[in-house]
Amino acid sequence: MQREPIKNHKDLEVYQMAFDAAMKIFELSKKFPLEERYSLTDQIRRSSRSVCANLAEAWRKRRYEAAFVAKLNDCVREACRRQAEAAETQTWIEFAVKCNYLDLESGQELYGTYNRILGGLVSIITNPLPWLMKR
Repeated sequence: MQREPIKNHKDLEVYQMAFDAAMKIFELSKKFPLEERYSLTDQIRRSSRSVCANLAEAWRKRRYEAAFVAKLNDCVREACRRQAEAAETQTWIEFAVKCNYLDLESGQELYGTYNRILGGLVSIITNPLPWLMKR
């Protein structure tokens, strides 16, 4: 059984996983206390969305391997104040669980999803050639 060719970033499994996780975080964070609106709620939403945004931007830069890989690295690196948006999101998930804003099961599920997202990004970074545009 052969897969459909990937035509844009939305067809990437890692993008779909990141988008779905960001939307789940958005829904779950609606229940966070109002005093967290400009700190935890804002941070976790921004970092989760940034993974998708950086991946979309990387997809547009795949004409050049160095630019493509550099932008993908932004997805992996940009959090923990520029260490990785996905890793930053995991940190915010941990805080949300510790503060009892998220139940442990939801936190573990989201954390695991971001481990898979990180793995997918690293996989593309270490083997970018299949994703580059043919010249």
